[in-house]
Amino acid sequence: MGTTTNEDRSQKAVLLNETEVKAGGVAYAYPTLEEELSFEPSEIWRKMRIVATGIADGKLTKRCVDESKKTWEIAAPAILTSVAQFSIGFVTAAFVGHIGAVELAAVSIVENVLEGFVYGVMLGMGSALETLCGQAVGAGQINMLGIYMQRSWIITSITTLFLTPVYLFASPLLQALQQDKNISELAGRYSKWVIPQLFAYAVNFPVQKFLQSQSKVWVMTIISILGLALHAGLSWLLITRFHHGLVGAAIAGNLSWWFIVLAQMVYVVSGYFPEAWTGLSFQAFKSLAAFVKLSLASAIMLCLELWYYTAVILMVGALKNPEIAVDAISICMNLLTWTLMVALGFNAAVSVRVSNELGAGDSKAAKFSVIVSLVTSTAIGVIFTAIILGTTDEFPRIFTNKGEVITETSKLGYYLAATIFLNSIQPVLHGVAVGAGWQVSVALINIGCYYIVGLPIGALLGYKFKLGARGIWIGMLIGCLVQTLVLLCVIFRANWRKEALIAEERIRTWGGASEPQEAAAELSNMNLSPVR
Repeated sequence: MGTTTNEDRSQKAVLLNETEVKAGGVAYAYPTLEEELSFEPSEIWRKMRIVATGIADGKLTKRCVDESKKTWEIAAPAILTSVAQFSIGFVTAAFVGHIGAVELAAVSIVENVLEGFVYGVMLGMGSALETLCGQAVGAGQINMLGIYMQRSWIITSITTLFLTPVYLFASPLLQALQQDKNISELAGRYSKWVIPQLFAYAVNFPVQKFLQSQSKVWVMTIISILGLALHAGLSWLLITRFHHGLVGAAIAGNLSWWFIVLAQMVYVVSGYFPEAWTGLSFQAFKSLAAFVKLSLASAIMLCLELWYYTAVILMVGALKNPEIAVDAISICMNLLTWTLMVALGFNAAVSVRVSNELGAGDSKAAKFSVIVSLVTSTAIGVIFTAIILGTTDEFPRIFTNKGEVITETSKLGYYLAATIFLNSIQPVLHGVAVGAGWQVSVALINIGCYYIVGLPIGALLGYKFKLGARGIWIGMLIGCLVQTLVLLCVIFRANWRKEALIAEERIRTWGGASEPQEAAAELSNMNLSPVR
């Protein structure tokens, strides 16, 4: 191993540009991307020997097991929480379906189109908290978590006020999207009754990120399961027993969501987080501009993802005689959503793990966490994919007994399997992006891959080449594939030492100042040299 001279360091400093990071008041140079990726053959063999030795003596295996435990401690309850909260809408649809077909269509369009739009914006505006809280925990700045959560409340509450007109004027908006008039009018009346759920989301998302960043997720899971049970009971009481129809369905949903939110808030303020929650503070109104910038980037990133699938459904609905195609797509989308619950659990887990390690300045641990989460999530995706491929003629029968729908759904089964496999990887990559604070970059990638590549190809194959729903799904699949490949390249070419320094600078700037000596010590451990 050679030594780095002061002259070498000076030459590096001249070429800084994007390879300069300030920490603790001092500018530091780190190796360029070319240096990170260019190895001599001897260096490659050396790294391979290190891996082989680690496997042989059990150290690497033990490290993988330890990291897997940390990941599953967050992922398992996060998966259960996602399933429980997603099932609230599923239960509503199940009870409303016994009222009538038009009522079911109205609720479905509110949940899939309106709520898909609003939910994406709200969740995205709360995702900035995932980056900041996770990195603050890693840096030991626990006292900032409550402040960050309150800032997020301010932003999500204001966002809710701007989104409320979407629900107030749902009927004309849906008719403008060429939806059936009767369904649109009924959906418009129902949407007004569920507005309280919007404000529940505004409080819920920041609280969830606050708890997830500290790996305090099992209580949140239990509360969500209780909320689901409460919703099932209220739905039976108000819809089946007292025949209050869609109004009863809306009231049941409102009460269930606010139960979840208030129960979580009681948990937060009851003294279980003495360092993280110290009460309401005017500090929450500081640095709002920077917080909004990161929140908007998160919202755009997530919305572009969610709206992509909504656009696919609308494109299928525009086909000639779309009834069979819409039914087939809906069945496949339902299965895709259920498998996504698992992947989203890993999204939350890897986001917390990466942000914690970057906040602590441990870039190697962050990168290792990414690899372990990717391998685990991909393995689960392979299992789901194999199940779909092995049951392409059988799984549609779970949802319908119509021969034409079963045949069309079976044809989509192979493309569904490929999409499930890619979606076992994508949410983990998004979790890495959120943990590292790359929301703007991922938003741009989503625009290019989904809306410049995926949807146009889908429209061309579906309409021009008469492939119908299959052609539209193939276009969606191509967009997902391109996005996955681009994100993998970005992540594995990332300079993780740089990201650790950026995390430290973000925490220091936004209220969790760390001592210059600590920053210098971390930089010394990373072999970074001060700029002369």
